[in-house]
Amino acid sequence: MKKIALALTAIILTTVGCKSNEENLKFTDKVEKAHHKQEFLAKEAVQFDLKLEFGGKERIDAKITILTNSTKGVIEYKNGAKIIFNKDKVFYSSTIPSEESVRFDAFTWEYFFLFPYKLSDPGTVWNAYDNKEKDNENYLTEKLTFKSGTGEAPDDWYVVYADKKTNLLEKAAYIVSINGGKEAAEKNPHAIQYLEYKTVDGIPIATKWVFWGWEDGKGLTEEIGHATLTDIKFVKADTDYFTPGADFKTK
Repeated sequence: MKKIALALTAIILTTVGCKSNEENLKFTDKVEKAHHKQEFLAKEAVQFDLKLEFGGKERIDAKITILTNSTKGVIEYKNGAKIIFNKDKVFYSSTIPSEESVRFDAFTWEYFFLFPYKLSDPGTVWNAYDNKEKDNENYLTEKLTFKSGTGEAPDDWYVVYADKKTNLLEKAAYIVSINGGKEAAEKNPHAIQYLEYKTVDGIPIATKWVFWGWEDGKGLTEEIGHATLTDIKFVKADTDYFTPGADFKTK
């Protein structure tokens, strides 16, 4: 009986200890663990079809291929036109749908996809966020800002929500400061919602994005767009595929 009692005590202490360790993890650690970050980064590249609509109009219908370390990526449109990025350099075919938004398109959609794996990138700064929304008890919520000189738009910020039960990313409010500056952007924050997770090689990936208006203290307001991600798969990186043609433009 003593042996049984000791064994039960050991099991209880181990269980409590594991739970305590989990609770003590940082916000980013919890989310990255839930998203299997290490397993994701062990893959070479990821590819998916993205169909994106804003205001009832098609914004993008293309195949996106990204190195999991986010250094290179390709957006390939139905007509064969491509946007290729290599770190901070962007190359594109003259037949892409919109030259004006080429840098925005090159970096925005891949960043939203890779967001769960980039929470602890160099230059990220995390702080507590006082979530006053009605359903705040359902989420772990923190605010992400960036050190000066980080990325394309270091003045951007995100309020990031993870499901408290699963630690999976569910939504992220954000501003886009690259065009009009931080002050103007903060007058019109948006949010992306990550839905309909499916596992790909054991890694959970959201297959639906919904874009919303967002207000501090209120949360999501009106829907402004949505996207579906299909044919998601991990692939080997073909060097030639990430190499721009001689006639590609740069921006």
